[in-house]
Amino acid sequence: MALGWMSLFLLAGLSILIKTTRSLTVSEKCTMDTNTFLWEINQDKPKEYAVLMYDAFGKQASNVEGGNANRPGLLQQCHSAHSPSFSGQYCQVFLKQGTIQYFVGICVPDSCDEEEVETLVLYDTFKMGHISLVPPLPSILVNESTQEMFMTHCLSDTVAPDASDVACLFICCAMLAIPLAATLFSATVRWHQNQAVMPTTESACLNTGLNQYGTLKTNGSLGSEVNGSTTEAYNDTRGGSSCFPKSCIYQCLQAFSLQTTSRGIFSSSSGFPEGGYSSLNGIRILSLLWIMCGHSAQFPVINNLDNYKDWKKTVERSPLYVFSLSGPVFMAVDTFLLLGGLLSARSLLGSIQRAEDKLSFGLVMVYLFRRFKRIQPLHIFVMCFTVGLISVVHWGPYWFPFIDNLMDCKTYWWGNLLLISNLLPVHEICVPWTWYLSLDFQCYATTPILVYLFRLNRGVFAAVAGGLVLMTMLASSIVTALLQLPVFQPSTLTSENYVLYYYVKPHTRYGPFLIGILTGIYLTTKKSQVLKHKWQAVLGWFCCLSVLAALIGLAYALQGIPAHPSVPHALYQGLHRPMWALAIAWIILACEEGYGGFINSLLSLSLWGPLANISFACYLIHPVFILVYIGLQETPIHYTDVNFMYLFLGNVVLTLGTSVVLTVLVEKPYVLLNWNRKAGPVQH
Repeated sequence: MALGWMSLFLLAGLSILIKTTRSLTVSEKCTMDTNTFLWEINQDKPKEYAVLMYDAFGKQASNVEGGNANRPGLLQQCHSAHSPSFSGQYCQVFLKQGTIQYFVGICVPDSCDEEEVETLVLYDTFKMGHISLVPPLPSILVNESTQEMFMTHCLSDTVAPDASDVACLFICCAMLAIPLAATLFSATVRWHQNQAVMPTTESACLNTGLNQYGTLKTNGSLGSEVNGSTTEAYNDTRGGSSCFPKSCIYQCLQAFSLQTTSRGIFSSSSGFPEGGYSSLNGIRILSLLWIMCGHSAQFPVINNLDNYKDWKKTVERSPLYVFSLSGPVFMAVDTFLLLGGLLSARSLLGSIQRAEDKLSFGLVMVYLFRRFKRIQPLHIFVMCFTVGLISVVHWGPYWFPFIDNLMDCKTYWWGNLLLISNLLPVHEICVPWTWYLSLDFQCYATTPILVYLFRLNRGVFAAVAGGLVLMTMLASSIVTALLQLPVFQPSTLTSENYVLYYYVKPHTRYGPFLIGILTGIYLTTKKSQVLKHKWQAVLGWFCCLSVLAALIGLAYALQGIPAHPSVPHALYQGLHRPMWALAIAWIILACEEGYGGFINSLLSLSLWGPLANISFACYLIHPVFILVYIGLQETPIHYTDVNFMYLFLGNVVLTLGTSVVLTVLVEKPYVLLNWNRKAGPVQH
């Protein structure tokens, strides 16, 4: 998905050697069926199948100047055409004319394969009388009148999942079936207990581990995976193994049951039993909505907008569209990195305190393993679900992002499994939006080192932390200057190097996470407030809001790809993410120390609690809905503010409902298995 149109054309190549290297042989069956179709549409009263096939050809529409160059035609109408000897087959011919790249949907007999269709198009076979059914764009709109063909692709009207697709679908079904089976088990146990039909000894054993609702007893405390925005009810299993020889299996089934996982899902608490950090849920959800809004706007723009140039003129020049322009929107990712660093430091320091103030190798391994288990089950589910979905859905003309993504997953799935996908070339990332999980885990793994240095020697810690911040800023600036990168990934996707060498790499994105670690260490270990006077808070808020406004404004001022190494672009690229993180850290600090005012009231609304509990699932699943909507379209999407608003709101509603299901069925069961009786619930 990340490369869209550009990946498709680069894959096809920028050469016309196809004209000389492609076989010019067309089978007898294809030739006969094509001639039959062409003869039929030139009759005074053609047969219905021929009319349907002709009508399914892509026709030139208005507003080519505004970006409406594609001619998708009608895929379903083509597939519905059936003659006595053949059926309609929908194919896309990818062309270049001058500087304009576009595709034309054509309907041909299904007896022709892709190579034969290319040959027929090259020789302008498809004509109705003297009029070509694949005409070039008029010279009045394009300086170049000659068409150049890149490739042809035909879409089948059947689906044929291979072994890997079936395996992915099986994994998804199994991950959903286990919690449902565990739920049925718990319900059965509860029913037997209520009916008093169980033996006395067995009932006594059940009563030691079950409460009156048939679920595991809890110790009354709530843990929270706030870094993934999931509040869990940690359960103290007290059932004895003397009553249940397989007590481990029994306890696992209880942890997977909906009676357990659904508890607390709609809780409005902050997620911290001991209080504090009331602003984090609000910051998290507003940042998530900002990202979802950006994706809802960016994905259609990349693939199938019929007035892209109009969108570009409207959106990229006005700060009023800060919720849909890719630069400002994806600074919300840096907010998530900041929160991740803050909570990782807080979690590790809490674990050390519970372990009698000892930072051992075993504690670090448990700390990292918990994180791995925290994110991977739902990550793997979404990856398998996406691959399986791509293989069984009848996609529309805008199929190419899905095919690219499918091929990436079949080859580079191990990058997601090992959480190193962001280290692969960007066009090889399976489920591209999950690059963040790999980056987050890599940053997360550095927290024990920094916490160890903090406890060992404060001076060494300060030097190392300062050096790392400086190094990540220098790396960003140098890469930007040498490769002449824009300050954010443009919608034209003309700068593949931006993602390949900058956007997803840990050495350029570590700054906000490190600032989060520093913030978390400070908030956890501080003895007194840093803000002692109101004037300090006023000055801090003025600087914070000024920095946020300046960073968003400069993204508009510096947009575009510099023609030569640019100092302003390099400086902005090196500084804007750490500066953004510092400003958000100030908001958290001010809210914690009682100087948040109405902003703290907004960020601390109880509304954010339930949304925060499902936000990890929201992040992973919302792009799937956007891609499915785009991929099923047979016609391009027309940009208007109202259309995009409805697209965003519809995506939000579908995402929230699905995320509740995924959270209780896939995410929380594995989190609940992290219970440690001695240390108690661990915050991640």
